[in-house]
Amino acid sequence: MLQKALVLVFVVASVGSFIGCGSTANHYVYAALPAANQIIAYREDPNSGVLTQIAGSPYSVGDGAHSLALHPSGKFLYAANPGQAGSAESDISLFAIASSNGVLTEVFPRTTVAPNASLPQLLLMDPAGAFLYVGNAGSNNISVFSIDSGSGALTQVTGSPFAINAPLLNMQLTPSGNFLYVSVVSQPLGLILAFSVNAGTLTFVNGYPTDGLNPNGLAIDPGGTYLYAANSGSNSISIFSIGASGTLQEIPNSPLNVGYLVPVALILDPQGKFLYVANQGSSNVAAYSINATTGLPNVLTTTTTTGAFGTESNPSVLVADPSGRYLYVGNQGASAGIQAFSVSSGNLTVLSSYRVGNTPSSIVVLGK
Repeated sequence: MLQKALVLVFVVASVGSFIGCGSTANHYVYAALPAANQIIAYREDPNSGVLTQIAGSPYSVGDGAHSLALHPSGKFLYAANPGQAGSAESDISLFAIASSNGVLTEVFPRTTVAPNASLPQLLLMDPAGAFLYVGNAGSNNISVFSIDSGSGALTQVTGSPFAINAPLLNMQLTPSGNFLYVSVVSQPLGLILAFSVNAGTLTFVNGYPTDGLNPNGLAIDPGGTYLYAANSGSNSISIFSIGASGTLQEIPNSPLNVGYLVPVALILDPQGKFLYVANQGSSNVAAYSINATTGLPNVLTTTTTTGAFGTESNPSVLVADPSGRYLYVGNQGASAGIQAFSVSSGNLTVLSSYRVGNTPSSIVVLGK
């Protein structure tokens, strides 16, 4: 069975348009390799999308490192270490990022989620970089840590961890950081739980069925108006409008039948004009244009393809370059690699593939 990939992705930088001019800024790509207990690191050429492995990479990390999160300052990288093969490490690694070359240096000691939580598998950073949210698969709850802006050190907030009481699939914050949405396993339909957020404290708002099974992928548009959920168990996408109080309302014509198998990851382009969906069972990335009035995705038709772009086997992770000019896909099949695409008006063109030796479960991109 394929390892369930983390589909949360983070981009740290100011966002430009899809049509960009040349740049000499340093961009770095980091990927978690759980089976090897490593993080692999690359420098990205911002003018071509080409990746060059950083000297000293891959770096050792905690047992089963599954999820990564970047601090908005670009100074810190966090990794969730749930443990594997009988181990239950259940802690968070902090790495300092060298501004000159992207090299990682771990800062010890690691921060445990014990004793009231276990098996951290999901990480999510708030937009201001003030709090780190940790989804714990072993205890079905969420730990929240405040972040020291100078050192990156973590301190658990009062009341943490917060109970979810169902197996977690994914988490996503609104761009304002005021609302957190958590997708969970539920029967007969998947469920999205809404929480209001105040200084890292979570207050339950309500639960909303997705009209689909296993909502693994979550994405919110840049304006915080719509939430998209990829229902991997029913091959569909549910679309919700987000109310001022964080409530969700499914829009007309949702859920959308994607026509492909096992959609597991979603990402919107920086301007919210295009939606990309990684279909693990069909080995492609489907592309949609977004109706700005209704939020409904429409199948993208280009001179290259209609609907989807082929990938290597079992695409499971999506992340965008800060400029919006490149898209990186983590594949969990035999290729076990990262595939780079250039992006133009929603259209994807394959650039290159990079073998990483083990299946990547989380990829983040740092732009400076």
